[in-house]
Amino acid sequence: MAPYHIRKYQDNDHKSMVDLFSSGMEEHIPATFCHMLMLPGTLLLLLGVPLTLFLASGSWFLVLLSSLSLFVSLWLLAKYTWEKYMVTCLHTDMADITTTYLSSHDSCFWVAESGGQIVGMVAARPVEDPLLPKKQLRLYHLSVSSEHRRQGIGKAMVRTVLRFAEARGFSEVVLTTSMLQYAALALYQGMAFQKTGESFFTNVSRLRKSPMIHFKYSLTSALEGGL
Repeated sequence: MAPYHIRKYQDNDHKSMVDLFSSGMEEHIPATFCHMLMLPGTLLLLLGVPLTLFLASGSWFLVLLSSLSLFVSLWLLAKYTWEKYMVTCLHTDMADITTTYLSSHDSCFWVAESGGQIVGMVAARPVEDPLLPKKQLRLYHLSVSSEHRRQGIGKAMVRTVLRFAEARGFSEVVLTTSMLQYAALALYQGMAFQKTGESFFTNVSRLRKSPMIHFKYSLTSALEGGL
């Protein structure tokens, strides 16, 4: 296993970080496409439309053309939410990481470096809600390059956030991830994050039944057993 170390983000990391983030988002498109294919409504559509066209026209060409069009449409729908999220992030909090995450004592952005390359990233900012009963830190943008997974980097980066939160007096660390980010779900659940609810990022997400999953990690109880 190649050695790695976790450090704070620097301005000259930006291009590598954007490439890592973008490739990570694109990886979820095939899983989303497969998920959509298995939905009962999608299966009915894929069978019903070509069959109706064949019965009406007797043309196998129209059947093939309609099937291809339906698959292309499903792929574009699978891409839509991930591209929308990626573009939103790159034009908001990730447009100027130094200002967003490194100008406050209670927020930070870390990268994992191995062999002179950025192979992982994670960020954290306080939840700004005066009505919250507990002080919460939100974890953002956890990503590890595909070539460096299963080396403990993702878990190490989450622990970096947890220790940062504990050192600054936060009671909880919260985060949101998609039900289609299977590796992330397994990581958080394996680290004792507790599911607190679900929501939908877009109407397209609601249509394809792929909610965002909300998690919480209680630092008060976890620290009794040690991070």
